[in-house]
Amino acid sequence: MVSKDQAIGWVIFLVCVVVMVGYVVALFFPKDVGKLIGLTIKDPYHAMVWLVAIPVLIAFVAILAIGAWIGWTMATTPPPKPIEEFEAEEKEEEEKEV
Repeated sequence: MVSKDQAIGWVIFLVCVVVMVGYVVALFFPKDVGKLIGLTIKDPYHAMVWLVAIPVLIAFVAILAIGAWIGWTMATTPPPKPIEEFEAEEKEEEEKEV
């Protein structure tokens, strides 16, 4: 019996493999895939361009979103205390203990 995490992992794996195979088939055989799903594709080159453009757009926007998130985090996080303040606090604590 597999654990819940392993089952989720297998589902993710299978979905990714099916999408990967479907993408490659649609990229190289757009007319055949169009017939299969009931679409009339007059210009296969047009379909191939969109099959490349959409994932590139999604990846580009995702990378920019990650960069924006990093920038926002850096801009809104207060700076850390200088090391000298930590050393001074440690010395004060040591003197109190003794």
